[in-house]
Amino acid sequence: MTANIATLAELLDAAGTTWRVYDIGRRVQKIDKATFADIESTTRPYPYPLAQHALLAIQFWDPKASTEPYVWFLKLPLDEQSKLVAASRDHFANMVLEAIGTQLLGSEEEQSKLDNNPYVFTPNANKRAAFNAQIKVELHQGASQYYEHTQLYMSGKLGWHQWQSIAVQGLADFAARLEHADNEVALLNAWDNLPAQVRQPLAAQLENIPVSTAVAEKLAQAVKNSIAQTDKISLIDNLRALSCTSAVGIGAQAVDAVLASPLAIDADICQVIAGRLWQHLQSPERLATFMENSARVVNEQPIFASIFADLVAIDTLRPHVLGMLRSEERSEHLSRAIGSLFS
Repeated sequence: MTANIATLAELLDAAGTTWRVYDIGRRVQKIDKATFADIESTTRPYPYPLAQHALLAIQFWDPKASTEPYVWFLKLPLDEQSKLVAASRDHFANMVLEAIGTQLLGSEEEQSKLDNNPYVFTPNANKRAAFNAQIKVELHQGASQYYEHTQLYMSGKLGWHQWQSIAVQGLADFAARLEHADNEVALLNAWDNLPAQVRQPLAAQLENIPVSTAVAEKLAQAVKNSIAQTDKISLIDNLRALSCTSAVGIGAQAVDAVLASPLAIDADICQVIAGRLWQHLQSPERLATFMENSARVVNEQPIFASIFADLVAIDTLRPHVLGMLRSEERSEHLSRAIGSLFS
């Protein structure tokens, strides 16, 4: 980069933009500027690594104009300690400077020069919808054209079977606006009635939302019901919807209920817990139980190695995960699974 521009934050500031950064990998969540500065300076690991990458959405706009914000969706590599690979960040920034200079707020044609950039990626439809919904709430903009119809459906007035006209963006807007109008009450009343065709994409939106204690309690009960019925599909949806709740204790209890059930050794359930409820694995006892279960999964492809690699990359979990390598109390299953990591 240039002598005056050493980070993406400095590049965005030099262009006179107002900007925000979001993780868009594990879930859609804002990263404050102080944390992003530490990430860029590599003084702290990336807090939400996914497959050794930081998946970022950087939104920026001209504070003096009413134009729509621009967005970069970036996939930047991380090192073995989950710290940003500065050389790759610099490479991306240099490509930006060469393509459009510091005039980041140019036309769509100028922005399109970055389309073939190796660090730019396209998030899946659920993540794009969630990001768009959250941005509109933060910028105090109206929801999409699909929002009101989704509200009407969630009220139960259309009939639960009338789901074909529900759009993913409408569900994202509904989830992002749970605190608005009677949306939370509607969700509480609707959840047990929703067909899988709606419950699944709605769960994919709720996993980005720190749902309230009331919603968490509802979902935790739904988790118990799914376990009692050995209903893996609904259990996955309930866990995803609950995963970002601000009621941490309720979320932890739900994970404990799953870990004590026969479904705890299902590959998909293990991956949901590791990928979306990882924060509850900071308890060494719960982590040990989870890893024991993961080692017992019977599947065409062993999943223990991928789960180990996923969790050891998370800074808050790494010491506990590595501590298991030295534990003398682990089972034969877990010892064999750990041994396979080095064979």
